[in-house]
Amino acid sequence: MTVPAVRPVTADPPDPDDGLRVALVSEGTYPYHPGGVSLWCDQLVRGMPEHAFTAVALTVDGTERPSWPAPANLVGVVDIPLWGGSPGPARREPEGFAAAHDAFLRSFVPHAEGSAEALLVALRRLFELSRSADLGPALVSNDAVGRLVDVTAERCGSPLPLHHAVAVTDQLEHMLRPLWHPPVRVDVCHLAMNGLSALVGLAAKWAHGTPLLMSEHGVYLRERYLGAAEQGGPRAVRALVLGFHRALAGAAYRACDVLAPHSDYNRRWQLRNGADEARVNTMYNGIDPDDFPPAAGEPDEPTIVFVGRIDPLKDVRTLIRAFGLVRAELPRARLRVFGPVTAANRDYHADCVRLVEQLDLAGAAVFEGRVPNQVDAYHAGHVVALTSVSEGFPYSLVEAMSTGRATVCTSVGGVPEAVGGAGLLVPPRDHAAVARACLRLLTDGELRDRLGREARQRVLERFTLQRWNDGYRTRYAELALPGGAG
Repeated sequence: MTVPAVRPVTADPPDPDDGLRVALVSEGTYPYHPGGVSLWCDQLVRGMPEHAFTAVALTVDGTERPSWPAPANLVGVVDIPLWGGSPGPARREPEGFAAAHDAFLRSFVPHAEGSAEALLVALRRLFELSRSADLGPALVSNDAVGRLVDVTAERCGSPLPLHHAVAVTDQLEHMLRPLWHPPVRVDVCHLAMNGLSALVGLAAKWAHGTPLLMSEHGVYLRERYLGAAEQGGPRAVRALVLGFHRALAGAAYRACDVLAPHSDYNRRWQLRNGADEARVNTMYNGIDPDDFPPAAGEPDEPTIVFVGRIDPLKDVRTLIRAFGLVRAELPRARLRVFGPVTAANRDYHADCVRLVEQLDLAGAAVFEGRVPNQVDAYHAGHVVALTSVSEGFPYSLVEAMSTGRATVCTSVGGVPEAVGGAGLLVPPRDHAAVARACLRLLTDGELRDRLGREARQRVLERFTLQRWNDGYRTRYAELALPGGAG
């Protein structure tokens, strides 16, 4: 299928004939990549045709191509590459930059009580300076590196080694780029996630008084910690970058006018990191149950299905190890893995394929890519498994439940809230527990049928797209009212 190009826009999208102008901000997802967040964005835009949406996309280097057809009310895309190009040579620091940069570093080196509030103040000062000067060169100058060395020496007891200071300084320059981008002028700025996306919202709020709404699918901060543990690298560098992420997450929670986490699990993280409880309202994701009807039957061979992107956070390797144990008990068992592989996850996908071969599962465990009609993937198995190490409120799980399939899921994030008693929950990274649960369902048809019926009913009662869409429509209207952001 040819994907229609999205329409690039300036920082000021046109006024709709009726409705609101909404900026929908995400990092590494819509409209360039597949996955649950992108699906959520697309459903949001299509579900409110009366509003004019601008997708603000934080991308890698600006070369990404759209993978989602553009709805008529997606008036354009603002692309903010984080890693493309580099700032020019530093000449002279803008007046006031040294003091603002020093305050910025001290707001999270080291992270402490009050870091979020201090970071908000420092970011606003840097933003104001950026309105009349290019701060990129100053952020990576020798003076900036030296300032980081001095601040760590004073506040941490020992100076950061110079090569580590250069690495941290470079990362901070790239991560702050959304703050300098021309602020989008809209009626509501909707952040699909916390983190660097929040810088777009803060810029709009400070420039135009734009009210901010934040949704969270997974917990952005938790996923940064998980990612840092996987990546390795110098501990001092990771600690400083994570300190910045932690302070930024707290700052964003405080700055948002409404927080709409997608599970009570996410809500607890927000409150723990400084969100005002009066501004937090849990809003579960929803689907159209008619798009995911119950399966008419089951495959001939005992089959486990996984549906989702091939990504370390989905922990497909644990599922493969679990399937090895299942296969030992049920030699005819199959594992069918449906989902896309992004460029960033090609190495992880290759590791998964090697693990299949090492466990002598080739031919029984197969990667089938992105399926044209996702409901067919759920219907292809007896059991749907989700072995993630981090989740918000996963679409694939609710979709599987709608088809009447019994599920085996790791008890992370909002998964227990989605499943309730209509599936089997296991600890994350425990392949033996995953195998036991899968075997139980594959060998007990009565239990499998009962859980499948209960799962479908749970979706119909709690997780419909109409309920979800009406909730966001109401939030937008409230925020756009005069004084609605107060």
